[in-house]
Parts: sequence; structure tokens; C-alpha cells
Amino acid sequence: MEVPLEKNHGLVILSFFLIPTMMLIVGYVLFPYPPSSLAKQLSFLPLFLGLIFLGIGFFYKRKNTASVLKIVGWGLFAFFWATMPSFLYLSEGGDVFNGAVCVIGVYVLIYMAYHEWLSLKRDNYVSCLNWIAGGTFLAGIIYFTIENGILPGLKEWLIENVAAQTTDLLHLFGINAIRSQDLIMYNNMPVTIIFACTAIQSMVLFVGMIGALSQVNLKRRTLGLLVTVVPIYFLNLIRNAGVVYMVGSGIVSFEIAHNVIGKAGSLLALIVLLFVTFKIVPELYDEIVGIIDLSKRKGPVELFLGRLLGKKHDAHR
Repeated sequence: MEVPLEKNHGLVILSFFLIPTMMLIVGYVLFPYPPSSLAKQLSFLPLFLGLIFLGIGFFYKRKNTASVLKIVGWGLFAFFWATMPSFLYLSEGGDVFNGAVCVIGVYVLIYMAYHEWLSLKRDNYVSCLNWIAGGTFLAGIIYFTIENGILPGLKEWLIENVAAQTTDLLHLFGINAIRSQDLIMYNNMPVTIIFACTAIQSMVLFVGMIGALSQVNLKRRTLGLLVTVVPIYFLNLIRNAGVVYMVGSGIVSFEIAHNVIGKAGSLLALIVLLFVTFKIVPELYDEIVGIIDLSKRKGPVELFLGRLLGKKHDAHR
């Protein structure tokens, strides 16, 4: 049986597409590249307010109020990302992939807010929405606090320690690399260790995903973190050392070593670690599947897209 669209569904559908689009336009106009110091500071407001609202919504026990808080949080967090596409594109020398992912991400975040609204409308709450809000809060607070230097010196300390340990690993294999703070030199070929080279993004991703599994006891969550965060850190040192060696030895260019070989190896390692984590905390798999299955709730947006694609839907769950 095909589900009819209700009268107010047109407004919901229009809002779903219009709100993130307007965010992207406003973000592009108000936050041009390169961003000024004031613009960067102003962007902290939707970033951290959004994360705080998501965090409060994650911990709050009354589900209807929690959903409202998370809707506000997703909206603010989406607006922060709406200020970033031009920065990610231009600062990376015209990186179309990063810019496009950021644009798509704004719509995805609004999709999370939309499903919180759907939960309120139907009085039907799904655990995966609370999990992803909590995971975003935990990962985001840790990453952006360090990345933006809110804890003075921590970012620089982490970069320099990774550079030092990468150099030590090269020395362990008899490779005579020289380090000066965050710069590693091998055969007169310099490689600079930056914040992204610390693998902090991958580590906080697992901290957020596992830490937000509130139904899992502390022992299993701790074990899950140990088998992911620790290997990620050491595998990243191997990746960094491999990039320095390949570039310094003239085997491949930096772009191939870092962007192709290094990133492919990192992705493979993360996939393996994710499957290992599923064995320890299978609840993580359930939550990820829940996010993937959100479209099966068949709200007005899904019904509209289904009709657009020529599909018919049964009554929603």
C-alpha cells in the first residue's frame, strides 16, 4: 500500500533541502577564504554550541526534550560545516573531494536533525540517533579542542612527539633520518609532520563510537578502545616512517607515498580494526546498521525521494 503525503509534508521536504542550502550560501558569503581571525573565532560559536547541545541531548533522560536539544545541536553543527567548504577546497590546493564531502556532510547532519524531528512526531525513538549524537559530541569536543589550541601547547606537543617517535622508528631500522622539531629530513628530502599526521582524527573517531555505547559496560568499552586507539597510534608511526623513507629514497613522490599508499594503508587498517571491534562490542555494529537503516523509517523526505525515483512505499514503521 502506498503511503500518502500529508499536507504539511511539503513544508518538511522543502525545509530539508532549503535549510542546508541556505546555510552553505550564508557560510560561503560570511566566511570567505582565507578566513580572518575574527571569522575563525566566530565559527567557534556554532561549532562548540552545537557539540554541547548534542552532548546534553545525549545524556538527558527525557527523550522528547533530548530530541529537541539534538535538533538544535545538529543544526548548529551543520552551520559550522557550511562555513568550511571553500576553506577545505582552497587550503588544499583545489581539493575537490574534501570540499564535496563537506558540502554533502551539511545535508547529512540536517538529515540527523530531521530524524530527531521524526522521532518526536511519531513518539518513536531509535537508539542509533542518540548514539551518533553522543559519538559526535565526544569525538568533536576532543578533536576541536586540541586542533584549535584551546588547551595551550597540547597540539604542538602531540605533533613534536609523533615526529620524534617517527624518527626513532627510522633509526631502529638503521635509516639515518634527522629531525628538527616537526621536520624530518632523510637524504636531504624534508617531510613535515602536521596535526593530521598524528592520526588524532582516527583515534577520536573510535573514542566517540565506542564511548557513546552507553548500554555497554565500562570493561568492554575500555577493551574496545585499547584494541583500536593503541594500534592506530603505532600503525600511524609506521605509516609516517614509511612515507619519509619512500620519499627520501626516491622510490615515489611525496604525493604518491602520502596520498595514495599511506592513505590506502590507513583505510585498510581502520576497516580491519572496525571488524575486530565488532567482536568485542557487537552493539557498535547494531548502531551503525541502525544509522544505515534510517531511510526505512519512511518519513516525508524518504517518501518524496522514493516517488521521485519511481518507487512505491508500504506504510511506515
